[in-house]
Order: sequence, then C-alpha cells, then structure tokens
Amino acid sequence: MPLIDTLRAAFAEPFMQRALLAALAVAAMAGPLGSVVLWRRMAWFGDATAHAALLGVALAFLADLPAPLGILAAALVAALFLHVFSRRETGNDALLAVISHGGLGLGLLALVLSGGGRARIEGFLFGDILAVGWADAALAVGLAALVLATLALRWRGLVLSSLSADLAVASGVRPRRENALLLVMLALVVAVAIRITGALLVSALLVIPAAAARPLSRTPEAMARLAALIGMLAALVGLSGAWVLDAPAGPAIVTAALVLFLLAAPFGRRR
Repeated sequence: MPLIDTLRAAFAEPFMQRALLAALAVAAMAGPLGSVVLWRRMAWFGDATAHAALLGVALAFLADLPAPLGILAAALVAALFLHVFSRRETGNDALLAVISHGGLGLGLLALVLSGGGRARIEGFLFGDILAVGWADAALAVGLAALVLATLALRWRGLVLSSLSADLAVASGVRPRRENALLLVMLALVVAVAIRITGALLVSALLVIPAAAARPLSRTPEAMARLAALIGMLAALVGLSGAWVLDAPAGPAIVTAALVLFLLAAPFGRRR
C-alpha cells in the first residue's frame, strides 16, 4: 500500500497531472500513426524529423520566435522534403537517413552558434515533460483529437496505400495524397512529442508501441488501437516509475514501452 499512497500523492500534484495528460494524448495519436509507419517501413521518420526540428529550434532562437513554432516549421519542411524526393530513385530509408543525420548535425551546430545554452539544448534533446504547462497539455489533447479524427476518415486510403500503390489506385485512392497527409500528421505529432520525450527519443513513441502491438493483433484496426493503448500504458507506468525512482520522465516512458514490447514479443513466435 505505501506504493499506492506514493503514486496517489504524485498524481495529486498539478505538474504530474499536466505531464500525464500530455503524454497520454501524444501516445494516443502516436500509436495508430506508428502502425502505418511500420507498414510503410518508415521507422526512421521520427528520428529524421526530430533531428531536423533541432535546426528549427536554433532558427527560432536566432529570430527571437517561440521554439515550438520553429520546431513545427522544420518538421513540416522535413516532411515536404521526403514527400517530394520520394519520387526519385533514392529510397525512403536513404532519404530518412540524410534528413536524420544532416538535420542533427546542422541543428546541433546552429544551436551552439545561436547561443541556446547547454541546458536548453539538453532540454530539447532529452525532453522536459514535467515542465509542460496546461496550454501545452491542451495543445496535445486538441492535436490528438484532430489526428485521430483524420485517421478515422482516411483510414481505408492510408491502409490501402501502405499495402500496395496499385491496389490503392484501383480502389479509387490517390497514394501520393495519402502519403502527404500521413507526413503532415507525423510532423505535427513529432513537433509536440519533442516537448515530452526530446528529439533523441521521440521516435520511440511512434515505433515501440506499434511494434509491441503487431504480434498481438490480427487486423490493422486492432493493431492501431492496441498500439495506442500500449503507448498510454507506457506513459502511465513511465511517469510513475520516474516519480518513485527520481529518474528522468522521458527516458522512463520509453523504458516502460520497451518492457511492454519485450513482454509482447514471444506472442509473435507462437503465431
């Protein structure tokens, strides 16, 4: 019972309530999007966009603009870059590697030159979910509602486009349009999730819950729903563990997601 009392006291704190609300919102939208990402073999997208977003942070510092605005702009530019150049001979995996490594190098260099400061750089690299305000939490919830509603409306097209472009065209779906929509939603999620887990861990919320849900699911819809639930459970367990162990919250959430993945993995071998 002492543990339950400790957690009850923890989540009575307003900053823990804000952190949990924001983390649950991000996990709810990252799970279904992460499922589509895995189907399309774009697991690097979170890393690539997050690293590119560091450049947006630096540019925001230089222009004296809010950092979230720079992050969102850089994430959308990275998504546009991938959308345009995916028609070329270079594969998606190579493009994502270029965006990821190039964005990380340019971003870190620009952050140092902009005078962002070591503490501020570490905050964007590793996240600071406990500093999330009510406005940030409300933004995450609003974005989650928008993304989930869009997924519900465009789900058939996204799934068909992920399975086969030819099948999608034969069914009256435009794969390029669905791909552009997916990339925009992913950019928005990454821009918000950076605040929670940081740029270096942001793709974990996209990939790990979806990977954990895959062996437990028989349909795309089931995988998407289960990925969201696993991500939300990881957020709750990770925040609780961070409080009890006095550990960083972002890495704790990712560690909880990893444990859930390891628990689910044996079911994939049984099927």
